[in-house]
Amino acid sequence: MFDFRPSERMEHVHSDIRGPIFVEANRMSAAGIPVLKLNTGNPATFGFGMPDSVRKALLENADKAVGYCDLKGMPDARRAICNYHLKKGFKNITPDNVFIGNGVSEIASMVTTTLLNPGDEILIPAPSYSLWTNLTYIAEAKPVLYICDEQSDWYPDLEDIRSKITPKTKALLLINPNNPTGAVYPREVVEGLIKIARDNKLVLLSDEIYDRLVMDDLVHESTAAIAPDMPVITFNGLSKSHIICGFRCGWMVVSGPDWFTVPMLAAVQKMAAMRLCGNALTQLVIPAALEDDASTRAMMVPGGRIYEQREATTKALDKIPGITYVKNRAAFYLFPKIDIKKYNIVSDRQFAMDVLHGTNVLFIPGSGFDWKTPDHFRLVMLPRPEELTKAIEDIGKFLETYDQSKVEITI
Repeated sequence: MFDFRPSERMEHVHSDIRGPIFVEANRMSAAGIPVLKLNTGNPATFGFGMPDSVRKALLENADKAVGYCDLKGMPDARRAICNYHLKKGFKNITPDNVFIGNGVSEIASMVTTTLLNPGDEILIPAPSYSLWTNLTYIAEAKPVLYICDEQSDWYPDLEDIRSKITPKTKALLLINPNNPTGAVYPREVVEGLIKIARDNKLVLLSDEIYDRLVMDDLVHESTAAIAPDMPVITFNGLSKSHIICGFRCGWMVVSGPDWFTVPMLAAVQKMAAMRLCGNALTQLVIPAALEDDASTRAMMVPGGRIYEQREATTKALDKIPGITYVKNRAAFYLFPKIDIKKYNIVSDRQFAMDVLHGTNVLFIPGSGFDWKTPDHFRLVMLPRPEELTKAIEDIGKFLETYDQSKVEITI
C-alpha cells in the first residue's frame, strides 16, 4: 500500500458553506426530510430568474462562443467591464487591464498564486468569506485576520489592522460590500484603509462583487476610484446581481502605477494561458448585463424581493431573546449574534447542527467565516418573506428550551 498523504497546503483549508453540516442537510433531504438551506447565496434556487436582457444576449449570440476566445476575455465583454468601472471613477484603465474568469473564485486564485510568495502575509477581514483565507493557505502564505467591529456597524478596525502589519505583510484585502455582514463601508473608512496601505506599501485587493446590491440609498465607494495612484486589484462579477451564479462570471481589474500593473498583468496572463480561456458563453452576456441595472435595483428598494426579505428576517429576529444583529445594508446576508451565556454555547458548529436537526433549517456558524468566538451565525435571506418568517420563528421556538451544556458535542 502506498503511504499517500494529501499536500500539507490543504491542512487548514475549510469550506463550511458546503462542509459537514451541509452534508448532513443533504442526507436529511435524501431521506425525504424538507430542509430550508440558508447556507449559500444562490438566488436561482429560491425562484429568482435571470433578466430578460441576459437571456436574450445568450440565446442570440451563442454561436460566437463555440471556439476558444481571448485568454483575457472577449473584447466586447472587457470593453463593457472597463466602461463600467470608468463610470465608477476608475482612472487610467483600458480593456487590457481586465481579466475575465470562471467566477471571482478562479480569478482570486490566479491573483494569490501570482502575488504571494511562501511566508508572505495578507491582511484579511474577520469575519470573512473563507475563499480568501483558503487561497492564502494554498499559496503557502499566511492569512492575518483583522477585526471588523460589530459595535461600529461591522466596519474594519483600523488600529487593529495597523497593529498586525509586519515586514512580511504584502497585501490588504477589503470585502466591500461585505460577506457575511452585509456592511457597506463609507468613503472615510475606505480612505482609512487606503492610507494604511499607502503608508506601508501594501497592495490593495478589493472584493466588490456586491457593489450593485446596495440598499437604503447608500452609495458604494470603489477603492480604485479613490486611490488611482495605488496598486489595486478589484474583483467583481454578475453571479448575484444578475442571478447567474451557475454561469461562473467574474473578473478583475488591475489598476495603479505602471510599476505594478505591467508585471502583475504579465504574471496573471501566464496563469490565464494555462486554462486557455474563460467560459465564452458566460462572456456573451456581460455587455447586456452591465447596461441593464434596472432589474437589480428593483430587488433592493422597498417592495423589492431582497429588501422585503431583509425586513421580514430582522422583524422575526427581534422577537427572539438573546439574538441581536447589525442590519445589513447590502447583499442578502445577515450575521446575527447569539447570547452564548444564555444558551451555554461553546461550539457554534454544534449549535448549527442542533438547529438543523431541531428545525430543518440550515445555516452556517460564524467559525465558517473565520470568526473566533462561537457567538455568531450567517443567515442567507433569499426565500420569500413568509418562508423566512416561519424559519426564524421555528428557530425561536427551538431556542426556548435549548441548553448546549446538556448536548453532546459531536462536531
